[in-house]
Amino acid sequence: MKEHERERHDFDPTMFYENRFWNQRPDGIVIKKNYRTLCILEFKLSSDRNEDFLSVKEDEANEQHKSIIEALKAAAPEWIFEQIIFVAGTRGAVVEDNFYNKLERLSVQAGKWDKILAAHVQRICEAHDTIMRSYYQQIQGSSGADAMTSMENIGD
Repeated sequence: MKEHERERHDFDPTMFYENRFWNQRPDGIVIKKNYRTLCILEFKLSSDRNEDFLSVKEDEANEQHKSIIEALKAAAPEWIFEQIIFVAGTRGAVVEDNFYNKLERLSVQAGKWDKILAAHVQRICEAHDTIMRSYYQQIQGSSGADAMTSMENIGD
């Protein structure tokens, strides 16, 4: 337990672990009622400079929801609980085969995969743009338009 987390919970380890468990909300869920399957969806953003960025973030997400999945399995042993993790790089990288594999696990029709991937990458790029604008606004105290001008002139 980190020091700032201890302070927040007044050194009550029981309360800390209860809050930690209940505050672990997944980004989404898919329920396949006919198959008695619940898929926990997690979206992670990672530095895509390293080739192993997928496995690092998938391991992190698996650890993040491990206690929730274990509790769900104990509460409903006749159901299947799995986690599906979508990882995108901060520079917009998405490993196509990995992404399509996740869509297949969700039973998404193959004919829709390309459109979903394109929309996913678009959203990643928009989020990255928002982050960059915010960064320049904070370091330069500029408006959004000024921040954009600064971004355009980085190479100058």
